[in-house]
Amino acid sequence: MTRYEKHTSKDGFTMKVWRGERMCLLGFDVEAPEEDFVGFAIECKSPGASTYTPLYNRLAFSYDRAAGEHVDGNRNFPSTAAPFQKFRWIHFPWEVKKGLYSYRATKMHMPVDDQLKKGTSLTLDLSLDPMTYHNFLDVGFTRNFASSQAFVDKMGNPKDINKAGGALIPSASDTGLEFKKAPGDIYSWMGFEAYDLIFGFLDDALQDSKVTLDVFAYDFNEPDILQKLEAFGPRLRAIFDDSGGQDSKGNVTGHVTPDSPESKAAERLRESAGADKITRTHFKGLQHNKVFIARRNGIPTKVLCGSTNFSYRGLYIQANNVLVFDDKEIAALFGNYFDIAFVDTDGFTATDLASKWQLTKKEGRPPVHFCFAPHKNTDLSLQPLQGAIAQASSSVLYAVAFLYQMGPGLTKDEFDRLMNRPVFSYGISDKGGSLEVNKPDGSVALVDFKYLADHAPEPFKSEWSGGAGINIHDKFVVTDFNLPTAKVFTGSSNLSPSGEHDNGDHMIMIEDQRVATAYAIEALRVFDHLHFRSVMQAASKKSNAAQSETSQLDILKLQKPKKISGANENWFESSYVAGSQKENDRKIFAGIE
Repeated sequence: MTRYEKHTSKDGFTMKVWRGERMCLLGFDVEAPEEDFVGFAIECKSPGASTYTPLYNRLAFSYDRAAGEHVDGNRNFPSTAAPFQKFRWIHFPWEVKKGLYSYRATKMHMPVDDQLKKGTSLTLDLSLDPMTYHNFLDVGFTRNFASSQAFVDKMGNPKDINKAGGALIPSASDTGLEFKKAPGDIYSWMGFEAYDLIFGFLDDALQDSKVTLDVFAYDFNEPDILQKLEAFGPRLRAIFDDSGGQDSKGNVTGHVTPDSPESKAAERLRESAGADKITRTHFKGLQHNKVFIARRNGIPTKVLCGSTNFSYRGLYIQANNVLVFDDKEIAALFGNYFDIAFVDTDGFTATDLASKWQLTKKEGRPPVHFCFAPHKNTDLSLQPLQGAIAQASSSVLYAVAFLYQMGPGLTKDEFDRLMNRPVFSYGISDKGGSLEVNKPDGSVALVDFKYLADHAPEPFKSEWSGGAGINIHDKFVVTDFNLPTAKVFTGSSNLSPSGEHDNGDHMIMIEDQRVATAYAIEALRVFDHLHFRSVMQAASKKSNAAQSETSQLDILKLQKPKKISGANENWFESSYVAGSQKENDRKIFAGIE
């Protein structure tokens, strides 16, 4: 197995690279920064390439026009001329290639105004092999809005990106199964590795006549997935959610309605698989699992799970994750879960499967724990999560979309305590029409959905402008990713007491640094984008209200040395304040003890 991290040092300059899922995190440290030190230039040589090309920054030292025409959240400036004034950066290649990526980082100095000088350089190479653990586990993420600039490029820079982007997704989810998808590979590109895992799983199972497929589905309106399921014929069984509610006029809403795509899909599969092969349920609240189980000759062999709904929004809009376990013991757990749910959801809470965590552990593989809901005692699943956050000694990174809808309880209470502890924490959660970004400096920023919508192309604009706050659909927590005690909590669970008590769900705890690092980097990728949007939003409010947003954004610039700029301190000094979150940030990702 290839290494997931490497580091090197020279002349007091340290560089560390960490493998993510088709992306790389670079962390840096400088023992004694010089007064004229202005950041890091990062260059990359991809597999097969003969030369290095620079990674690009969002900011520059100055602009030839108003900053608002340049500072748009995209990476517009080569770091060789606009060095990164951050001690970490993520490289997210357009398309990952097999082989080694070589990264060259150079300290940049400005001894004279507007004149950059190269300092010490370090070079490291790393494989970005997309398989997390060969022959055992593969983790995949959706691309999400964090790649909006690449999305516009992928669409060919059309004159009207909102019109072109809006044509990719049905305006109403109920019409998804009938919606005519755009040609080309835009959907596989947007769905990223999660797309590859989902369709790869289905294709592999379809090609083997001895394989049958069991499906748990919640939101479901992706027509290509439905066509794949129909192709299984009688080799398929499926459980579709049939939860529902009422609108203000008393009309029935939700998956239970006959016109919902979930109901339509269930009916179509009854025709292709047989009426006795498809059932509907909502446990005590929701059938919230999103799962495929492959059985060969009746024996479960492989399972796909995670947070990604089999829907347009789940795959192509939201931030989500998928896990595929190629392991008979793990597949058997999900197979047992499905068998029980298929005939008796009411009796599930009385089963052994619902009453304790299930551990799988084999030599050469990380320990993986599973907890299946609903269960009577919600502390069963939430206590280990609460304990891991409480015991974290280095870092906690999280995406808990519905945190503020939970109310008091183990999860919410521990996150409240986390903000007052010295460990490095970084995360997002919803909060009444905004996303709350808990930043690395220990402060909190609220980014309102309207602002995000105003600065997003379609089809992401509609997601934010709707105010639902579920563009970030991931529900995961990573504790101490950089330590041997690293843990990841993920799955379909919303991590809430009510969900664990009422919903059909699965929670996964993985004790492994390689997997934890992959989730940590994904967290940083999504959060850094929203963090920068919060900086843009704050900048647009700081100046005189009579100014345009364009002129207000002029304050967003790279900082020159204080002897040139006249600033009170250099850009890096806040990262060297003993005990601060920014010091933790610098040390953790550079691997400094």
